[in-house]
Amino acid sequence: MAIHTFAAIYIGSYEVSLKIFEISARKNIRKIDYIRSRIELGRDAYSRGVIGYELVEALCDTLEQFTKIMKEYQVDGYEAYAAAALRDVSNELFILDQIRIRTGLTVHVLSNSEHRFISYKSVAMRSEFEELIKTGAAVVDVGGGGMQITIFSKGKVITTQHLGLGTIRMQEQLAKKSCSLEQYELQIEELVEKELNVFMAMFTEQVKVKNLIIIGDYIMEVAGKVTGKKHENLMETNDFLAFLDDLDKKTVEQISEELNLSNENDSLIIPYMIIFKCMARKMKAEKIWAPGVIVSDGIAYDYAQKHKLCKPVHDFDADVISAARNLSARYMSYSPHIDALTQMATLIFDTMKKIHGLGKRERLLLQVAAILHDCGKYISLANGPLCSYDIIMASEIIGLTHMEREIVAYTVLYNTYPLPAYEDFESDISRESYVVIAKLSAILRVSNAMDRSHKQKFKNVRAAVKGKELVITIETDDDIALEKALFDAKVSYFENIFSIKPVVKEKRVY
Repeated sequence: MAIHTFAAIYIGSYEVSLKIFEISARKNIRKIDYIRSRIELGRDAYSRGVIGYELVEALCDTLEQFTKIMKEYQVDGYEAYAAAALRDVSNELFILDQIRIRTGLTVHVLSNSEHRFISYKSVAMRSEFEELIKTGAAVVDVGGGGMQITIFSKGKVITTQHLGLGTIRMQEQLAKKSCSLEQYELQIEELVEKELNVFMAMFTEQVKVKNLIIIGDYIMEVAGKVTGKKHENLMETNDFLAFLDDLDKKTVEQISEELNLSNENDSLIIPYMIIFKCMARKMKAEKIWAPGVIVSDGIAYDYAQKHKLCKPVHDFDADVISAARNLSARYMSYSPHIDALTQMATLIFDTMKKIHGLGKRERLLLQVAAILHDCGKYISLANGPLCSYDIIMASEIIGLTHMEREIVAYTVLYNTYPLPAYEDFESDISRESYVVIAKLSAILRVSNAMDRSHKQKFKNVRAAVKGKELVITIETDDDIALEKALFDAKVSYFENIFSIKPVVKEKRVY
């Protein structure tokens, strides 16, 4: 059985790491080495908006060492990702250029949605995950730049939300303005509780969170102390809170000694512990699970999935659909019409595979566009498409990249509005993405016209490509004059894009 050696490089807010994995179909993903280097990029990023020369030098030196280690392991592939610390600075492009010139590494700067999805993958690959989300769970991903909370109910995603409660970000905002450690801790606690109160009022009133799943530094050390076992990471919430209350009485140095940390002056311990405590108290979960994974584990799993090196352990596409449906319902647009439209759009998409040349991923984007196409009417009936676009772009949908979310938003917008020429397009999307938007919006337009009355008048809908026609056969006993008129109005746009004409054949049901 072939074994693939893979390297995951992650440039975080206060640490740069290299993790080497062996990937095989039989043994799945196995860590074989892990190297970490403390480089606090976030301190410059969040206080100055630019990363200074000394830190850039340290970063490049560390990455040079990482490339040597990768050569020693003779890795078959690598991915190098950076998160908010590089994404939020004005000299991002120059730093990436220096890294490429000095190390030969190509670093991809993750959007928040990409970053959190990869972190989420690192948890979802664990066998315990599926059981915990069945009874209601919150996955909390705490980092230097922010915190992501994803809520599950009955195994399905309800929402994912980003909160600006990063440990370094809060430290830079509050530490220098506090008169004492006690005041500093109180300010962090008040800030975290305020944000959590708003989040819970909006998203958890109808959901019982029985399990809290925490990703972040120090959580595994805490779990080991709470359970008394190094690799036992499922805790009772009351035991967890009792241990944190005990830590509250100690100094940073004493906490570091208690948790066996190598850096005894790591001031980030304080905001991490306060966030953990606030989450446990507010969510009122029965159990807390510390899966002991980091972004690098998700990077390896993502790579293995893309290269078909291991079997998927979780249906991430189902998460995307579930998140879209809940977002649609939040804006009161989820209805039988949405289901009918989604079914019609996917039927046309599947029938035209050889003509449109799109794949499984684009099919998923079409489904999301169909589910969300009417959500803007909650804000404005007259400007529904524009409002839908704004809602989609402002809402994170776990599993979609920023670019994919933009494709969905534009597909919804140009379901109604005329699609401008690429040269007149205001966004900086690629030509390939523009073509995808055109194709998906054409399919959505025709599908939407088929149920314009929102009355689901058709039964046993079938579709087939015959020559230069897409023949859609329907059965109905209703008057479909409105649908026919609107369908005919959408035909020319569809025909211009696919060089094939959609026609409707009607069979009466008596």
